[in-house]
Amino acid sequence: MTAESAEFDLVAIGGGPGGYAAALHGALAGLRIAVVERDKVGGTCLHRGCIPAKAFLETATVVRTVAGADDFGVTAGQPSIDFAVSQARKQKVVEQLYKGLAGLMRQRGITTYRGTGTLLPGRRVQVEGPDGQLQLSGRHVMLAPGSVARSLPGFDVDGSRVLTSDEVLALDALPASAAIIGGGVIGCEFASMFSDLGVQVTVLEAMDTILPECDREIVAWLARSFRKRGIAVHTGVRVKGHRPNGSMTTVYFDNETVTVDAVVVAVGRRPLTEGVLADGTGVTVDSRGFVVVDDHMRTTADGVWAVGDVVDTPQLAHVGFAEGILTVRGILGESTIPVDYSRVPWCIYCHPEVAYAGLTEAAARQRGFDVAVQKYPLGGNSRARIIGDFEGLVKVVAERQADGRPGPILGVHLVGPWVTEVLGQGYLAVNAESVPDRIARFIQPHPTLSESFGETVLALTGRGLHLG
Repeated sequence: MTAESAEFDLVAIGGGPGGYAAALHGALAGLRIAVVERDKVGGTCLHRGCIPAKAFLETATVVRTVAGADDFGVTAGQPSIDFAVSQARKQKVVEQLYKGLAGLMRQRGITTYRGTGTLLPGRRVQVEGPDGQLQLSGRHVMLAPGSVARSLPGFDVDGSRVLTSDEVLALDALPASAAIIGGGVIGCEFASMFSDLGVQVTVLEAMDTILPECDREIVAWLARSFRKRGIAVHTGVRVKGHRPNGSMTTVYFDNETVTVDAVVVAVGRRPLTEGVLADGTGVTVDSRGFVVVDDHMRTTADGVWAVGDVVDTPQLAHVGFAEGILTVRGILGESTIPVDYSRVPWCIYCHPEVAYAGLTEAAARQRGFDVAVQKYPLGGNSRARIIGDFEGLVKVVAERQADGRPGPILGVHLVGPWVTEVLGQGYLAVNAESVPDRIARFIQPHPTLSESFGETVLALTGRGLHLG
């Protein structure tokens, strides 16, 4: 790098989902774009989050499939796991996706700078990279630096006994036992993965339920599955600390203890703003470290936008995509519609999978809706029976109209095999405010897991097929 200044239409600080989505979208509109990334484009999702975690969860799926092969008349024996091979496969998947993304950005003429970006007054960005300093200026600047794993007092991460998601995803060997602090999305995915791979798992959650944002009936199905698989779940507990004991450590919670080989701290992620903002930028940061934005992702500084984990919105890659696209459209002066965060799709890739969009039944009632609810256990779904994985539920929540008929669908909640793929229809129905009578006219392919949604909606009209 040189000390010369370069000018762009948009400079994005951060090359994760929000930053690279804005870059790819804006480049097609003719914007001259620079992305400043301290590591590799793709961000946490690609390198230390969504993609590597799901690669390991797929390893867990293969283990379950092989272990249950006898039920299909296939003799395979009890599977064994070489986790170093799984780690290498995971990394190969990540590298292939990274190379594809980096190549696509080059093809679209996006300039990428390796280094740490700091916003200066006047929409200037200073880049500190391996080759020195460079100062960029942009008509617009986007803050998309992402997030880092939260820690807990008394649990200093050492990479062996105490881990965050970053260290778990870099393991070459599995612990024999693990305590997972946090029963949210990350905690439940790791609990499921570890258990399938032979690790004895204990989940410690401060709230009164795992996945507290999910519909309680859906969570009940997941909790029952966890119990059957020997995953110990303690909710409503306060973790006090841990004491190393040889190669293991004892975790103290309430008046109980558990001794394990590893502790995984999975209590969420915090926005990464250290070093991102110089004095005098005019950008407001709240007491929790989030950059303050309006509904269109504009910060309190003219021409400066912020997206992704650094703002107080759902920390999901696809939300970052949407916010990046929204920002570019705002920069172009196009008509924009704010993201409706109450209706974004949520997917949890544990076993069984959990997926939902829209209001839970409890939330709908709290908002004053008179609700109509229809549920469909997946035990009646032909495809679920065929694949031998039929523990699950489809639940549709709709507004009940004055005439008693079900009105717009408010929420769709699922637990079971591949429901993260099944959610598509439900997500569209919630966001289009579709009514069951209209959706019930659509022909569902049979036999599929996705027809379970259509079957549930048909029953909600009062005249179901297999459901009364």
